[in-house]
Amino acid sequence: MYLSLHTYYLGVITLTWKQLAEKVVEGYHITPDEALSILHEEDDNVLELVQAAFQIRKHYYGKKVKLNLIINAKSGLCPEDCGYCSQSMKADTEIDSYPLVSKKIIVDGAKEAKKNKIGTYCIVMSGRKPTNRDVDTVVQAVQDIKKDIDNMKVCACLGIVNDAQAKLLKEAGVDRFNHNINTSKGHHSEITTTHDYDDRIRTLETLKSAGISPCSGVICGMGETLEDVVEMAYSLKELDADSIPVNFLHPIEGTKLAGMDDLTPLKCLKILAMFRFVNPTKEIRISGGREFNLRTLQSLGLYMANSIFVGDYLTTSGQASNQDYQMIKDLGFEIEENAFETESQQFAGV
Repeated sequence: MYLSLHTYYLGVITLTWKQLAEKVVEGYHITPDEALSILHEEDDNVLELVQAAFQIRKHYYGKKVKLNLIINAKSGLCPEDCGYCSQSMKADTEIDSYPLVSKKIIVDGAKEAKKNKIGTYCIVMSGRKPTNRDVDTVVQAVQDIKKDIDNMKVCACLGIVNDAQAKLLKEAGVDRFNHNINTSKGHHSEITTTHDYDDRIRTLETLKSAGISPCSGVICGMGETLEDVVEMAYSLKELDADSIPVNFLHPIEGTKLAGMDDLTPLKCLKILAMFRFVNPTKEIRISGGREFNLRTLQSLGLYMANSIFVGDYLTTSGQASNQDYQMIKDLGFEIEENAFETESQQFAGV
């Protein structure tokens, strides 16, 4: 039985979500059962849940919002069969497909990002894994970005990399590498068959060994259970991912998951709250599908998450950046232009 906000029990002590949040700030780690109860909370109590999660977010990150921008540096023609992805060769979609763009285009994108108060620039490539030539181009671009732009955090998302490639990326100045677990281990085979869950975990361990900050997140709304969602949050806690992008499926016509319709704005808010309770010190980013799924409740998401993408995603459109800036201002929050200002590593051991 999942008990409501006002009758939630922790041991023999009756706690509200606000009181549970206070315990988390004091160092308490919530249990999977408690996390599941967040997802089962009644819709009428969501605002109280959001406010409780905000206590945690505010304690570690104040009212700052980190901004991230994607450059889709290599698009389409991916041999993997991920059911959510329009870039898969298995999908019947009409998207722009092109090889890796030039170093200049990547660097120019970072300069433009800096003008728009972006703190983290994300270089993303389609495909299972990069070639050594691809890595060389990214390395050269990152070296120029680090030389020309102060306080620009660079995140690479290139697929499965080996030890040598990870070392080159680290030496070039790549701060972070994104490789999402996407879903729970048990649900993974329902989403893709061309690689397994452990491939993703091994890649993250390779990056951590190279000294690169791990960014790994999920896509919710792909037919998983609420128990799966809780498992995802705890898997990322165990992996010690510094940055956790929470995507909400934006079904794309022509993909395997085009017909999915499993999310509501209130469910998305509960998911964000749960991720904040489970991973209190981490950068939590509302990622793909924000506009499509949260709709008019987008701003409430920032009471739990402290990071968003600005602009377009890989093959779907985001809202105009001026709307994001206005949303942040209307909340009384502020943009954290220096993405290094607050880091999850600062709270290690908390």
